[in-house]
Amino acid sequence: MKRSIYDSDHEAFRASVREFLDRQVRPHLEQHIEDKAMPREMWLEAGKMGFLGLEIPEQYGGSEAGDYRYNAVLTEELAKVNMALASSVGIHADIVPPYLVHLTTEEQKQRWLPGVASGEILTGIGMTEPSGGSDLAALRTTAVRDPSTGSGEATDWVLNGSKTFITNGYSADLVVVAARTSPEKKARGITLFGVEAGMEGFSRGRKLDKVGQPEADTSELFFEDVRVPSANVIGEIDGGFIHMMQWLPQERLGSAVTNIAHAAQILDETVAYAKERKAFGQSIGSFQHNKFLLAELVTKIEVAQAYIDQAVVAHSAGELTAIDAAKAKWWSAEVQNDVLDHCVQVFGGYGYMNEYRVARAWRDARVTKIWAGSNEIMKELIGRDLGF
Repeated sequence: MKRSIYDSDHEAFRASVREFLDRQVRPHLEQHIEDKAMPREMWLEAGKMGFLGLEIPEQYGGSEAGDYRYNAVLTEELAKVNMALASSVGIHADIVPPYLVHLTTEEQKQRWLPGVASGEILTGIGMTEPSGGSDLAALRTTAVRDPSTGSGEATDWVLNGSKTFITNGYSADLVVVAARTSPEKKARGITLFGVEAGMEGFSRGRKLDKVGQPEADTSELFFEDVRVPSANVIGEIDGGFIHMMQWLPQERLGSAVTNIAHAAQILDETVAYAKERKAFGQSIGSFQHNKFLLAELVTKIEVAQAYIDQAVVAHSAGELTAIDAAKAKWWSAEVQNDVLDHCVQVFGGYGYMNEYRVARAWRDARVTKIWAGSNEIMKELIGRDLGF
């Protein structure tokens, strides 16, 4: 089915993203895997092209598209290359910027946003902790006031705790960290802080050895008596949980866009393979089982894409609800993993070889049912909305 949510301007932007990927990324993918990270040169080039500033106002060096469909186009093209690229750039360009644009002071905007847009300040977001993933209200990382540094809003903070599974964590220059500031308030006692590289007591663990997405820089973060100045508080004190709930729908929509674009690309490659691969004197795609299977998979992708497209349009209009974002996130992850599992089967033994993209894609996709809120949590949210 022909998609209708993009116009000529969006497609021109898509062409520029593809050109960038062909020139700056595809030739170096194997090196990215070896390094377990994207090089800073790639980030800087992406910044020059305006890809990192879609959420950032022009006065701070961004392009401020004002239309989430541009974010979606960028995400789709990144996902077609691989999931790791989409997740790493997505964190920096799609997930962190809303916090920095909408919750920061003028001084913070001037200090951080130009570097984020240019790629000179690489960002991450520290929510997930070793003791719990999807339960953001149960954070154990703490921040307490240091009365020796001032009074009231001017008081600096001392941060202690750890985070894990942090994308861009090993290389990030600025991490938005959620910490408990008023334990007695439970979920209503969380505050967001901008923790910068070089702050004493802030350290990173090793780059984590993941099942998939080796290109993504993922690590643990440790905070041991880190003194965070009051000038680095992001948003309202004790308002962090509300802030996170406000912007999590965009993160989940970004995940959904990534999931379907990634699966659709690999499915296209699988269809092409099924036409070329011969067995018993004919293409394997001509066997009724494979023909029917591929027909089902193509239909699943197109139906899921139609829902995701409408979610993108709704978000662009400021109308996407947290519940609809949860639906998009969990369903797209299920479809993605189901499609890729079948794609591996169609490739047969070759589908289990790391040299084939389908094998890497299959591994890379498994985490999508876990991150950005597990699929079980998404169903819990939807169930509550139904009145249960």
